[in-house]
Amino acid sequence: MNQYETVFILTPVLSDEQMKETVEKFKGVLTEKGAEIVNEETWGLKKMAYPIEKKSTGFYCLLEFKAEPEVIKTLETAYRRDEKVIRFQTVKLDKFAAQYAEKRRAKLGKKAEEEA
Repeated sequence: MNQYETVFILTPVLSDEQMKETVEKFKGVLTEKGAEIVNEETWGLKKMAYPIEKKSTGFYCLLEFKAEPEVIKTLETAYRRDEKVIRFQTVKLDKFAAQYAEKRRAKLGKKAEEEA
C-alpha cells in the first residue's frame, strides 16, 4: 500500500454540518475500498489565491491515507461527481514526504496538548 495525501476545497455556502457530512462521505469512499485513514485535518474557511467559480473562499480539508493505487481513481471520480467540491488534488507521498508528514502530525499533536 502506498501513502497518499489529498486536499480538497468545498464550496463556502455549506453549513458546518454539511461540510462535515461531505468529509465523512469521502472518508467512507476510502474505507469502503480498503484504505486506512492516517490523518484528517479541516483547515476551515480560507481565502483562495484566485476566484474559482466566482467564489473567493472555500472550506479546505486534508486527508492522509494508505491505499492501493486503484482507490485513487474511485476517490477522484467521487470528487468530480460532487458539486460541493470546487478543487481537489491527490499526491502520492514518497518516503521523505511521509516522514515529514509524520513529524508535522506529531508537532500538531504536541501543540494541541499544550493548549488543552
